[in-house]
Amino acid sequence: MTETRTRARGRLARLVAALAGVVAVAACSTTTGGADAGGDSGPAGEVTAAGTYPIDSLDPHGPEGASTGTQFAAQEIFSRLVRPAADGSLTGDLAASWEPNEDVTQWTFTLREGVEFSDGSPLTAADVVASFERMTQLDGPNAANFPGYTMTAASDTQVVLTSPAPDASVPGKLVLFYVLPEGVAADDASFFAHPVGSGPFTVDSFTPGENLELVPNERYFGEVPQAGRVVMRTIPDLSARLTALRTGEVDVIWGIPDDQLETLEGEDGLTVETVPSTAEFTMWFNSSVPALEDARVRRALWQAVDFPAIVEALYPETGSVADAPVPPVVLGYAPQDPVDYDPQAARAALEEAGFDFSTRLRLQFANDEFAPFVQAVVSDLDEIGVQVEPLEKEQAVFTEDLLALNWDINFQQLATPTFDAASNLGRLYPCEAGRNGYCNEELDDLLAQAAASADEEERTGLYDRASRIIWQDAVGMYPMNVSIAYAWQQDLEGLTPDPSGLPDFATVRAGGS
Repeated sequence: MTETRTRARGRLARLVAALAGVVAVAACSTTTGGADAGGDSGPAGEVTAAGTYPIDSLDPHGPEGASTGTQFAAQEIFSRLVRPAADGSLTGDLAASWEPNEDVTQWTFTLREGVEFSDGSPLTAADVVASFERMTQLDGPNAANFPGYTMTAASDTQVVLTSPAPDASVPGKLVLFYVLPEGVAADDASFFAHPVGSGPFTVDSFTPGENLELVPNERYFGEVPQAGRVVMRTIPDLSARLTALRTGEVDVIWGIPDDQLETLEGEDGLTVETVPSTAEFTMWFNSSVPALEDARVRRALWQAVDFPAIVEALYPETGSVADAPVPPVVLGYAPQDPVDYDPQAARAALEEAGFDFSTRLRLQFANDEFAPFVQAVVSDLDEIGVQVEPLEKEQAVFTEDLLALNWDINFQQLATPTFDAASNLGRLYPCEAGRNGYCNEELDDLLAQAAASADEEERTGLYDRASRIIWQDAVGMYPMNVSIAYAWQQDLEGLTPDPSGLPDFATVRAGGS
């Protein structure tokens, strides 16, 4: 075993060295020293952020509604019934209060009074209901959280959301639901060029995929933002984002890879902070294919991969070995016993289970950034004679094949944006979901019980039992909890790094403004 581990660590070292070399070449032309090294913080009162993902649409109900870029913009332009705090707890946004009925099939939300849209029109329950109906009719990705749900207005200041079955996770799901004025058509492109919302900002200009400029909404019901302008630029190239930060062209960036953090932490004028996120590396097995239908085989494959060494080598700052199917910041997190790396025992278990070593397993993933991690997994499995073919796919093809179960092992960075295990475990693991070929009636029952309880302690206990089944049956391998690294100019005030990668600029103030 010692010799195998040494060889594995050697492979990992080479992978890390190769990856670091690519980034170093790309970044070698940058200057260092923060804003003092050749730039300034821009006009007084202006804050510029450079995100990793483009903002292609401002419609939170449409096909792009679940994308990071659209969610990032929507939280600044529109309001929600509830919103997540930095620690994952829920706080009221448009809703002053909310409560379920006895069997958790109805939730009543009482709206705060006196809220206006940015054009001065009052926001009422009719706008909330119309927005919910628009979202479900468009059938975008966020509508999938509310199949068969209906919303009605009990009065101008109250809405009632009714579910076809008990659902204690409704408040968490609603962090993805934004309120627009009543009457916005499904294909109203002109509205989203200069949308009317009730959030802290309004849109000054928008170029899809490139640039979004926001100015304070003077009619915002909360504290009006202190930044006179917020510019959200899309800079997908890492070296370009780092250069822009170092020269002071931008004030804040995030999603920084590990091999750049140590350098940034040593630079004057910059603050660097890493926060645990709602995301976790998840590697499902397709339990519906003959080679992987036996839980003994799935557990043995997991045992054959040295995830602690891989995480330490590739993600020493932004990764930690996972101990549950959802990360610690999610309601319903319950730690499980670790799966110890033991390739000899794994090989023996596969032989005992009658695994056919001539089988070639297809491991699909999207996004080149994950290739070193996937290759390290492939290498460890190869050490015990298991053949795995890594297949990097375009995002659209990946998603299509994911839903069609056209894979043997599926790698994805799976987030839980609602901070509630119901939208992860409760949505993806029941037999009816058909997302990974796994079906267990006992698991279904536990997940249904968790959905029907509004008691957080009881729900966590039920999710603990559900997680134990998922973990012991190795529905997948759960390698790593993901943290997000932020870096910003030290004179930027009021920034709170967000665990979903969606920092809120309503409280941010540019230095000297």
